[in-house]
Amino acid sequence: MNLRNVAIIAHVDHGKTTLVDQLFRQSGTFRDNQRVEERAMDSNDLEKERGITILAKPTSIVWKSPEGEETRINIVDTPGHADFGGEVERILSMVDGVILLVDAAEGAMPQTKFVTGKALALGLKPIVVVNKIDRSDARAQEVLDEVFDLFVSLDANDEQLDFPTLFASGRNGYAGNDPDIREGTLQPLFEKIVGHVPPPSLDQDAPFTFLVTLLDRDNFVGRILTGRVQSGVVKVNQPIHAMDMDGKVIETGRASKLMSFRGLERVPVEEARAGDIISMAGLEVATVANTIADTSVSEPIQAQPIDPPTLSMRFAVNDSPMAGREGTKVTSRLIRDRLFREAESNVAVKITEAEDKDSFEVAGRGELQLGVLIETMRREGFELGISRPRVLFREGENGREEPYETVVIDVDDEFSGTVVEKMNLRKAEMTDMRPSGGGKTRITFSAPSRGLIGYHGEFLSDTRGTGIMNRLFEKYGPYKGQIEGRKNGVLISNGTGEANAYSLNSLEERGILFVGHGEALYEGMIIGENAKTDDLEVNPMKAKQLTNIRSSGKDDAIRLTPPKKMTLEQAIAYIDDDELVEVTPKTIRLRKRHLDPHERKRASRAKNAA
Repeated sequence: MNLRNVAIIAHVDHGKTTLVDQLFRQSGTFRDNQRVEERAMDSNDLEKERGITILAKPTSIVWKSPEGEETRINIVDTPGHADFGGEVERILSMVDGVILLVDAAEGAMPQTKFVTGKALALGLKPIVVVNKIDRSDARAQEVLDEVFDLFVSLDANDEQLDFPTLFASGRNGYAGNDPDIREGTLQPLFEKIVGHVPPPSLDQDAPFTFLVTLLDRDNFVGRILTGRVQSGVVKVNQPIHAMDMDGKVIETGRASKLMSFRGLERVPVEEARAGDIISMAGLEVATVANTIADTSVSEPIQAQPIDPPTLSMRFAVNDSPMAGREGTKVTSRLIRDRLFREAESNVAVKITEAEDKDSFEVAGRGELQLGVLIETMRREGFELGISRPRVLFREGENGREEPYETVVIDVDDEFSGTVVEKMNLRKAEMTDMRPSGGGKTRITFSAPSRGLIGYHGEFLSDTRGTGIMNRLFEKYGPYKGQIEGRKNGVLISNGTGEANAYSLNSLEERGILFVGHGEALYEGMIIGENAKTDDLEVNPMKAKQLTNIRSSGKDDAIRLTPPKKMTLEQAIAYIDDDELVEVTPKTIRLRKRHLDPHERKRASRAKNAA
């Protein structure tokens, strides 16, 4: 049977996963009467809730041409968000071609540039699919010109610039050569994949080699290593060994189980040949970027270098007075094991243990990536204290350098002035500003990552929820100096107990409250935002004094404004350097790092002296 290996790459929300669903249906992978969830490839709970792809996933379909010839097409659905770029970089080494999906209205976005640049550098020849062609604001020809300009700016060669193009609607399941197409099937796309993507040109007769690109765990068979067979043939129970990037043998064993992808399922097979994308069990130590090979092989396969992390957070044991009430995993040993397991399968994450052994520095690509890790851990029963994110500096030719990001903002014309002003305060430089039609403006900035921490919530408020911001790591550049942080102070509880409506009612004029009547509080917990710039210790538990003259019935008239409840990402972006987010399976609380007011003053004096 013919074989093709292809990855689908695109900016977040341009329709990759929906298109794969339709390829499944039209190739007969799903039966006509089979009930399948929408976006079947987004199998993880967080992926379903957020509507984004977080983990790269291989799948396989068999397409029968009108002439009756069958081709197995291995398709890898990749994440569209820059924070999960580590997944994309590894995946591209498994495939021989890519389908670049571009939204017919939004056009080439920052993440399109990131993944396309990686694909072109590997010499892959993309098929460009202009998706969502049925949108009322589609501008197919302009978008194609944008893609061509993007390829030129990424130093594509002549062969890559001569890319085939299709116009499609992934949701409605049709594609064609004409931008005016509004019906049909995806047969033109299948034909383009078979005709344009080359079959794997790998040596079947050489000894077996295999590069691990994904790592998974199974309760029954243990570690599952996924990747592409680069040469030779592997059979079940064949002796194999694993080598690191330097060629050092780290483990010897047998291929106890081989699995190939059939639709969404992993199916056991007896052997796999060069070019096949498979999963393998039987090794206990081998991990991502290791080479698995026949015992006669001593040269490892060169793995793609991964871009370094740019942001870090401190994950600490939860030491608040309410620790252990909701979570089942609260010790540093359990947190350590979980984080090192994450770093094993996610090469874009780096873990460093602190000297006190009670906290860990977790470095990654961005706030979203680390936010997803924290959310996953809290659902698994962990309790954590999380610090404010900080960027990772490095020493360059001209001294201290910090990471910069390209920020592309689409905003209604009326809000563009506010956005430019706020970005200037955060030391961003505007590199482009142009109307994008429909009363909107597209503004591009080069901004230090440091200045963007915590800005997204403010940006949504400033644009009344209509603005769209996309960010992408750009470079390391000169340090931009001090950037102003949060302007307002916070309201801090001065004791432990339950919040009382009578007290909260009088505190409302001081600022915005984060807690409601009856909520459990402790000393040092942040209960609201102060309207002024300094922090203020308050008593939110004080009840009305009852006497034989006053009537308690008057308290029924208290009407509190609903408290402001933050999501995990909003809380992490909001806190200052001397504050933590307390994360438990059911609750997110804000608190001061030092709960005791005397310790806070001592730490503040020490910081000012330094």
